[in-house]
Amino acid sequence: MNKGDTTSVTGTEKGTLFVVSAPSGAGKTTLCRKAIEYFDGISFSVSYTTRSSRKAEIDGIDYHFIDEGMFQDMINRGEFLEWAEVHHKLYGTSRKDVTALIDRGYDVIMDIDVQGARQVKKRLPGAVYIFILPPSLEACEERLRKRGKDSNTDIAMRVNVAKSEIKDLELYDFIIINDNLASAFETLKSIIIAKRSERKRMFGKVKRLFPDIFTGDLY
Repeated sequence: MNKGDTTSVTGTEKGTLFVVSAPSGAGKTTLCRKAIEYFDGISFSVSYTTRSSRKAEIDGIDYHFIDEGMFQDMINRGEFLEWAEVHHKLYGTSRKDVTALIDRGYDVIMDIDVQGARQVKKRLPGAVYIFILPPSLEACEERLRKRGKDSNTDIAMRVNVAKSEIKDLELYDFIIINDNLASAFETLKSIIIAKRSERKRMFGKVKRLFPDIFTGDLY
C-alpha cells in the first residue's frame, strides 16, 4: 500500500532511526503519528513507562505500561537503549525492539525527551535527530491547557522543563518550528525523504536496477 511516498523501504538495506524530541505541547506526537500514517516502511517505537495510562491510551500501542519493579529489572538486565525519569515517572525504549526493526529494513521513529536522545546518541550511531519547537512558551502552555490532561502544577512544571530542553538544541540535526501543523509536517516529510534518498541507503536498490554497471561493493 502506497501512502504517498514512493521511496518506501525495500530490499535488504537497514532502516534509519529518527529521534524526535520536543517540549510538552509542541506537537511531536501528532507529527510522528502523521509520519507513520503517510509513509510505508516506518514504525513507531513504543516506549515502556511506569505512569498510568490516560483515557483512550492502549497498552502496547501508545506505551507498554509496567510497574517500577519490572522497569528496574529491565534496567538491571541492560535492556534499554535509553531510559529517563520525566515528571517523576520512568520512560524507556527497548534496544532489542528498535534494532530488530532497523535490521529488517524498517525506519523507526522514537518520540523521546532530551535525556533519552543524549543516551541514544552515545549508544546507537547513525540516527537522525529532530527537535520540534512551539512558536513560543506561551503557545506551549496554551496547548497544554487545551488538551486538558494536566493539572496547573503539572503544566507549570512542564513549561519550566521546556526552557531547559530548548537549550539542548545542539544535540539535534534538524529543527522544526510547529506554528502550523501542515507546514511542520511538510518539513518532517522532507527530512525523512531526504534521508531515504541518500546514496548509501539507495545503492543496494541501484545495483539491483543496474546490475551490469555495478558489479561490486564500490560504495
